[in-house]
Amino acid sequence: MKDAAPRAVLLSDYAPYPFEIDEVRLTFRLDPHATRVLSRIAFRPNPAAEPSRTMRLDGEALKLLSARIDGEEVEPRLDDTGLTVDVPDGAFVWEAEVEISPADNTALEGLYMSNGMYCTQCEAEGFRKITYYPDRPDVMAPFHVRIDGEAPVLLSNGNPVHFGEAFAEWHDPWPKPAYLFALVAGDLVAHPDTFTTKSGLPVALNIYVRPGDEGKADYAMDALKRSMRWDEETYGREYDLDVFNIVAVDDFNMGAMENKGLNIFNSKYVLASPETATDRDYELIEGIIAHEYFHNWTGNRITCRDWFQLCLKEGLTVFRDREFTGDQRSHAVKRIDDVVMLRARQFREDNGPLSHPVRPSSYIEINNFYTATVYEKGAEVIGMLKRLVGDEAYHRALDLYFERHDGQACTVEDWLAVFQDATGRDLHAFSHWYTQSGTPRLRVLEEFEDGTYTLHFQQETPPTPGQDEKGPQVLPIAVGLLSPEGDEIVPTTLLEMTESEQSFTFEGLSEKPVPSLLRGFSAPVILDRATSTEERAFLLANDTDPFTKWEAGRALARDVLIRMVTDDAQPGPAYLDALERVARDDTLNPAFRSLALALPSDDDMAQALADGGVTPDPLRINAANRALNQKIAEHLSDVLPQIYEAMEVVGPYTPDPKAAGRRSLRQTALALMSRTDGGKRAARQFETADNMTEQMGALTCLVRIGEGADQLDAFFRQWDHDRLVLDKWFALQAGLAKPGDTADTMRRLTEHPNFDWKNPNRFRSVIGGIAGNHAGFHEPSGAVYEQVIDWLVRLDPLNPQTTARMTTMFETWHRYDTDRQEMIRAALGRLRATEGLSRDTGEMVARILGD
Repeated sequence: MKDAAPRAVLLSDYAPYPFEIDEVRLTFRLDPHATRVLSRIAFRPNPAAEPSRTMRLDGEALKLLSARIDGEEVEPRLDDTGLTVDVPDGAFVWEAEVEISPADNTALEGLYMSNGMYCTQCEAEGFRKITYYPDRPDVMAPFHVRIDGEAPVLLSNGNPVHFGEAFAEWHDPWPKPAYLFALVAGDLVAHPDTFTTKSGLPVALNIYVRPGDEGKADYAMDALKRSMRWDEETYGREYDLDVFNIVAVDDFNMGAMENKGLNIFNSKYVLASPETATDRDYELIEGIIAHEYFHNWTGNRITCRDWFQLCLKEGLTVFRDREFTGDQRSHAVKRIDDVVMLRARQFREDNGPLSHPVRPSSYIEINNFYTATVYEKGAEVIGMLKRLVGDEAYHRALDLYFERHDGQACTVEDWLAVFQDATGRDLHAFSHWYTQSGTPRLRVLEEFEDGTYTLHFQQETPPTPGQDEKGPQVLPIAVGLLSPEGDEIVPTTLLEMTESEQSFTFEGLSEKPVPSLLRGFSAPVILDRATSTEERAFLLANDTDPFTKWEAGRALARDVLIRMVTDDAQPGPAYLDALERVARDDTLNPAFRSLALALPSDDDMAQALADGGVTPDPLRINAANRALNQKIAEHLSDVLPQIYEAMEVVGPYTPDPKAAGRRSLRQTALALMSRTDGGKRAARQFETADNMTEQMGALTCLVRIGEGADQLDAFFRQWDHDRLVLDKWFALQAGLAKPGDTADTMRRLTEHPNFDWKNPNRFRSVIGGIAGNHAGFHEPSGAVYEQVIDWLVRLDPLNPQTTARMTTMFETWHRYDTDRQEMIRAALGRLRATEGLSRDTGEMVARILGD
């Protein structure tokens, strides 16, 4: 008999935990296969909860050796997910000793081992795999931790208390939930520095890496110090412990984790040198270091009451790290990058079977809700709120938020109440952004009469799983107006739309203007407005807002590609000439010019076709993309060499934004030139490059045009000792495998001696790389689908989190032809029928299939 379907957890069922905790004392006696964890926890009744004489503690895969209450042995009632025990009527002390096996913990949550190093990952519910505990974010307590072990470095949260031969003690005075607990023990080397807070308190900083990686932590440390200073200057938030430690870990399911005072990072987001890391790697390191540090206040000091409030910490912290990156680099370029990611990940999520509100109302496995909707759309909601209330009111509200809720576990309602109290604004209608799923469609019509220009807006949000009827959202719509000559006659104006249909007028105009709509992408909507090729070319040439300028070129390219796919049309001069004007405009930021010259992705085009009622053919889309890039290369043949030479960065490599922007534009020119010169320049650059950005960029150009076999071999021989660089080598081949060869490429890469499928980074580099190869993944034979499912079946028993996240590559299956739909449904059905399939993966497959 098959097990009953897992029971969903409901937001509406929330109830406070019956007990509060005054202190947690833990002792770890480390052993790879038999670690002993001793806990001593001081409980007392929670006056805000229903009284209870029984206590429920979470626990999984634990061997209970002893349990005591107030020193007396007790016999708890054990089950697969925890224990229940009778408790006194009043305060009491719970003590337990359990045994766990970090070496056998392949799921990489709880306490596990990574190449001989002990490390933890407890968000969302990993602490229950360490000891019995109320593993929920609203139970907060100070922790005192002792670690007994032979490792040279023994780390935990908070401040160091005592160190001696084979032991260390740490105390974290700030109450925290168990998901923020961390422990690391191993043979590590510290990259040290110091920081003095604005109020003059010294903080010892350390980035711990494996021996041999000491020279790759400089940039991460610099990013950390800039993040600390920025948070003081921009949000008034100072750091609050004596030490701040970061550890680079090779085996990690996510990017990083904000554990209080001891951040644990996937090593790819810490380690960097000019020879091994690209400009993009440096930018990601900077942003993720900042994100995890900013969590110290927005996530740690103020955490979420329950996991339904995940957006409360993640959306706000993503918004904060975006602000930081914009201040460090370019707000315009950062905004375009964010929108590209939002459309590629969150819009497709909103448009498919995995659609859910920013704050979901139910879940089966919380690990499956670390999504683009919670993170990216959650950040967009914060951005809209800031636009609506203004910068000064936003910061006034944040000051009140920190003052009112420091040390608390909060809800979205707490967050919105702060803004209402600080600004006097009613945010009831705005709160629907947290509860309503789907991406609004914003239709725009216009009219001009007697000097009055009117914009008519209509908004509608299509049905999504579990939500058919949708009300109007509050939309901040940033608008500017240009004269037919290209002058800005109405600067950026914020219109606030609150109804399903609403009109706005601009008076006193001498002639009909050209509208620049949704400047800065002021709301996460799909804009529907009929425009001509000429108007889009005009906006690309004249718009003063960087986002709408870029958007005009993007829309032009999308229109051209759609006609090429559906009608075998050829690109006309309007688009190519507009693109040439951008390419020749030396007044534009090089990074922006690089973005403007890039075409929409194949996946983006598949969604655009599907939105227009056309079934996308991945092979035709890919062919059109290649053909249009060829036309662009030919049309710009005289200016591309000039750009390539002019954008050369002379001198030693630096990752600063100015140099990175120049290299980005230079790489864009090289990629286009490679289509007309057979890769000659790229081959020369590969031989002479003194940094990974240019070496990897040249190799990518060669592989994309079907060349580069010798260079791929040379690259492997040069870097076979560096795990992170080899991830790039695997991902490049998977991502650029040609349709028809993809299945063979995947087989070859997964049979390679260096393919370690148990390492999440290496697994994602190949399987994720294949999934990102739109035409290759959707080969008509379905062979790639079957291979991917084979690997997910193999990985799921060891690492359910990574497996479940990888299933999202199938979420857009409904937009393709009947044959592909049937093959994907059959492949997912085979995965679902796997004996012992994890709850994580089982929930994802059921949601994707709509069952």
